[in-house]
Amino acid sequence: MSSPPTGRVLVVDDEVDLAQLVAGYLRKAGLEVAVRHDGAEAVAVVQDFAPDVLVLDLGLPGIDGIEVCRQVRTLSDCHVLMLTARDDEVDKIVGLSVGADDYVTKPFSPRELVARVQAMLRRARTQPGSAPPAGHRLVIGDLVVDEDSRQVHLAGEPVVLTRIEFDLLAALAARPQLVLSRRQLVEMVWDTAWTGDAHLVDVHIGRIRKKLGDEAASPRFIHTIRGIGYRMDTGR
Repeated sequence: MSSPPTGRVLVVDDEVDLAQLVAGYLRKAGLEVAVRHDGAEAVAVVQDFAPDVLVLDLGLPGIDGIEVCRQVRTLSDCHVLMLTARDDEVDKIVGLSVGADDYVTKPFSPRELVARVQAMLRRARTQPGSAPPAGHRLVIGDLVVDEDSRQVHLAGEPVVLTRIEFDLLAALAARPQLVLSRRQLVEMVWDTAWTGDAHLVDVHIGRIRKKLGDEAASPRFIHTIRGIGYRMDTGR
């Protein structure tokens, strides 16, 4: 049995008691934890603390979670887990559109949150500044996905993707013409123990399509298979 992952987690929530409760569970799981209750403080501490995971409340006063996430994405490639007390699906999608990887709706089980954080820590993170090795390249038409360097090029031009976006694209590109269900993609990209909403896949696919200039109505690469999931075409 593999040992639990280790890493640094920054918890940002203006509900002091909840933030301390979450931090306590994360520390019991062997993680190094910092806590902040203000969005501006969170952005300031990211560079010094260098978290592997940011647990971020969406409804912060002042600088809200969406703006914090947007600013953090210019500083760090850490995983971002959004906390939201709102049932409005639009809030969750907007949060994901600025680079969040996942969300949990309040009230939540602290143990479930720890499990989500541990699943994030098991996923590979890019290593800025490291020399990309000669890797396995997936070529779909003029789209090139290099699995080892985690770089994507379209018609020779670089395409900047988040970790989740890259992993989804690579999962599809490695299996051209094969239909993958949302649940299969969740198991490949997130974690087999992940219990979140499988339609989270749709949000990330939408972002990938936008970056590739791939229209859902007339796709070159990623085709929607209604009621099932997605298929990568061979490109044209």
